[in-house]
Amino acid sequence: MSDLSGGPAAIIVAAGQGLRAGQPVPKQFALVAGVPVLRRAADALRQGGVGRIVVAIPAGAEAIAAGCCAGLDDISFVTGGATRQLSVRKALEALEALAEAEPAQVLIHDAARPHCPPAVIARLLDALQRHFGAIPVLPVADSLAHADGALMGAPARREDLRRVQTPQAFSFAAILAAHRAWSGTPDAGDDAQVARAAGLAVALVEGDDTLHKLTFAGDFPAPASSVATRWPRTGTGFDVHRLVAGEELWLCGVRIDHPLGLSGHSDADVGLHAVVDAILGAIGAGDIGQHFPPTDPQWRGASSDQFVDHAVGLARAAGYAVGNVDLTLICEAPKIGPHRPAMQQRLAELLQVGVEAVNVKATTTERLGFAGRGEGIAAQAVAMLVPVGETGA
Repeated sequence: MSDLSGGPAAIIVAAGQGLRAGQPVPKQFALVAGVPVLRRAADALRQGGVGRIVVAIPAGAEAIAAGCCAGLDDISFVTGGATRQLSVRKALEALEALAEAEPAQVLIHDAARPHCPPAVIARLLDALQRHFGAIPVLPVADSLAHADGALMGAPARREDLRRVQTPQAFSFAAILAAHRAWSGTPDAGDDAQVARAAGLAVALVEGDDTLHKLTFAGDFPAPASSVATRWPRTGTGFDVHRLVAGEELWLCGVRIDHPLGLSGHSDADVGLHAVVDAILGAIGAGDIGQHFPPTDPQWRGASSDQFVDHAVGLARAAGYAVGNVDLTLICEAPKIGPHRPAMQQRLAELLQVGVEAVNVKATTTERLGFAGRGEGIAAQAVAMLVPVGETGA
């Protein structure tokens, strides 16, 4: 019944607040082994052959969600609804509007299940060749009983029950029609219930224990050291770019009139790049090249403001805010002094801190080396991050 060419589309449901998980941010944006939960879920779907992805997110979470998914193409965001069911419907309709042609299949996945083996996706897509819907399930190992208030009621046959997981796979047209046909309160627990209410048969395929849903604080691995999360953390960054003719000169988010500009894949803002590396270093999240590869054409000529937004978002996801940043620009020209106030103001805006928390200074190399010969500009940054709640942020 389904044409699997081109791969299915997917929806990631990430619009909840996740307060029970005990994280400093909603659980879908929290870090697991240094990577945001949402990013892990998206990467897992991509590894399973998924193409376009629409993510339902909370209102006002655009920046942190985009930061979590930086570097992924064909991904977009929609503000979710008041319930999971409404969030999925909005995402389905956004997917319908975005796609040049309506996708044949769609996987609907909970962001809070960050680990999804490709084999599960393969089983779901295979089942879609014969059915309008398919869901991954696991058997129930424990004995079950109905509750009669505080007392044990009648037993339930565990042989007849299954634990339901996501992603759940459907014919796109069928599940969109099922959501639109729903009557009554939009409080279905999952999309398989919406499909069954519309009369669609839903196949069961073997799930996987690694699809465990992150719900409570105990579901997140404990930090290796309590000191690592209790105290401020510091990172350093260093970057160099060549000065060439025919390029604009951007430093610390400010365009400067100069006969030469910095050469690079993005706008080559050496100051912002150093700051980004300092923030990433403080949270142990690698370097700017890992998050924004120079081989990726989508970052050609990109404003480095996006890179700072990404780094600040990852810091927030790890439970940190920028405390202060100290940046040194190393060059013979242009003169930095006249531009320092504008640079500090722009950096403060990007870092979401007061101007007093940003220091920009400059030095020369006494005409020694590449900087002394006017061949390029270097920048060195130190960033201190503090646990969220210990700054005015």
